[in-house]
Amino acid sequence: MIMAKITAAEVNKLRKVTGAGMMDCKKALVEADGDFDKAIEILRKKGQKVAAKRADRDSSEGAAIAKVSADNAKGVVISLNCETDFVAKNESFVTLANELADLALGYDSKDAFMDAPFNGMTVAEKLTEQTGVIGEKIEIGSFETLSAPFVGSYIHAGNKIATLVGLSAAVEGAAAAAKDVAMQAAAMNPVALNEDGVDQSIIDKEIEIAKDQLRQEGKPEAMLDNIAKGKLNRFFKDNTLVNQAFIKDSKQSVSEYVKSVDAGLEVTGFSRVALG
Repeated sequence: MIMAKITAAEVNKLRKVTGAGMMDCKKALVEADGDFDKAIEILRKKGQKVAAKRADRDSSEGAAIAKVSADNAKGVVISLNCETDFVAKNESFVTLANELADLALGYDSKDAFMDAPFNGMTVAEKLTEQTGVIGEKIEIGSFETLSAPFVGSYIHAGNKIATLVGLSAAVEGAAAAAKDVAMQAAAMNPVALNEDGVDQSIIDKEIEIAKDQLRQEGKPEAMLDNIAKGKLNRFFKDNTLVNQAFIKDSKQSVSEYVKSVDAGLEVTGFSRVALG
């Protein structure tokens, strides 16, 4: 049996399409007897085997990426997760994360996005392929979208935190305001937009913690409810986005800062994705 002669150009072409290493590409082409499509399939199957072996691995590293549509009406924030910080900092990994985030803008759910076509395969298939190429578990961790009259974004240095912020109107200064508030959300990690968005279980827990502290301080039982409510208001001020002290000027809240840009402007929502 005469084996097909594999040229460097063919190996390089397969490498560009799949992202696999030169030796892996050459081996796949040799195994496929020079058949390019079959070689791609061989590399995919290798990825499936690696993915199966590493399915239970922790993938807490990666890149969190936020993207906003050209008209600023919609944003998406995703995380492309991997196992090690070494891979997360790799230029090709970050490039892939950005390409996937660009594609994600066109979808409203993670399931639909995973089935979306991406360079001749689905997103899910691409992740399996890259698991084989890199040798680590690669997956989409978070997938969140946000729509508003104006959406802005912020990605913290190192791609560890990415945020989206929605504003009530596309007024002059909206871009800078949205970025400032997105930076606030990244830095201060609010639990909700405002008091109404705080889960009741969190409120109940905070009240109980406050009451226990007050009891230890010897406060009368009859006074606990009123004092605990005051502490709860402090919790809302520290932990809800619009009520937090603005990080660039602590003399005003985030809500007050936004209104200084335009009297009718409000923050309508936010999304925050963090790795690690």
